[in-house]
Amino acid sequence: MKILIIGPSWVGDMVMSQSLYITLKQQNPNAIIDVMAPAWCKPILGRMPEVNQAIEMPLGHGDIDLFGRRKLGKQLKANNYTHAYICPNSAKSALIPWFAGIPKRIGWKGEMRYGLLTDLRSNKKSFQYMVERYVALAHPKHEMINSESLGGLTNLPRPKLSINPEIQQATLTKFSLFRDKPILGLCPGAEFGPAKQWPVEHYANVANAMINQGHQVWLFGSVKDKETTEKIKSLVDADNQSAVFNLAGETSLIEAVDLLAACKTVVSNDSGLMHVAAAVGCHVVGVYGSTSPQYTPPLAEKVDIVSTDIECRPCFKRECEFKHLKCLTKLSPQLVIDIISTKNASDESIIQVTLC
Repeated sequence: MKILIIGPSWVGDMVMSQSLYITLKQQNPNAIIDVMAPAWCKPILGRMPEVNQAIEMPLGHGDIDLFGRRKLGKQLKANNYTHAYICPNSAKSALIPWFAGIPKRIGWKGEMRYGLLTDLRSNKKSFQYMVERYVALAHPKHEMINSESLGGLTNLPRPKLSINPEIQQATLTKFSLFRDKPILGLCPGAEFGPAKQWPVEHYANVANAMINQGHQVWLFGSVKDKETTEKIKSLVDADNQSAVFNLAGETSLIEAVDLLAACKTVVSNDSGLMHVAAAVGCHVVGVYGSTSPQYTPPLAEKVDIVSTDIECRPCFKRECEFKHLKCLTKLSPQLVIDIISTKNASDESIIQVTLC
């Protein structure tokens, strides 16, 4: 088998899609897997041993560019791919494998994909978790009826990004970071919108408490999150601020991967970095506001999920239509502090803490 994957467009989804690549390799160890992805996701693919080659998608997200896709498909035709798996649901994402003349093109039913796919799956909603939907594509259509067909979430291969110790140490040195104290990573950003973001005051309270217990705190995020992380650091007690290292906007994505792998515990909103932290072996405390762990939970061995059980969640909206954000503000920082302090997470199962 020579496989082309049209990968997801977002970091968290790209991490979760590794479970599909692992499954394909388990089924056929000699399979060659190439993955096409946007430039910002491409470095992640370099940490997936299953991926032979990461191919950069030169077209912008949302850009149809029919002629550009045709040209790209014709270029890929020389690679003689036998199979294509299309992770996104859009029609445009299925065009390149079609133009490339790949014989077997597998994906879920989406917008106007009839004819573009040779193996069209129509029962996507029978699979609760996104990772199940990815993995189901690797199995014959007639066997994939629902989630039970896969044997449950715990039986699926978890994403696992590789870490090179020498590269990791070079990254630590670059940012003048040391592992002399346990490291708590905080990921307070959320590209999706404010309805996913736990209040900065809550993050600061967690940071303060854990520094008092002997930890150091590393703040992660993009340039867009720098104002948020600076606010968190400013809210930490003055005597503790020397133990807070603001890395938001300073690291590349792949440097963030290596630094997250050095963290013992990571507290994160439902974001791409949460899934990265899960895939590098951290104990992940996932904070869920408007979204739900019943669709995209962190796939780590040690996980605690905290959320409220108010009537209006999960709404999956970017902003709170009621303007109160109670799904986030009512999540006490003490709950997270207690979880980290007592290390409640088990090795195998997801523990969910819900506040009514």
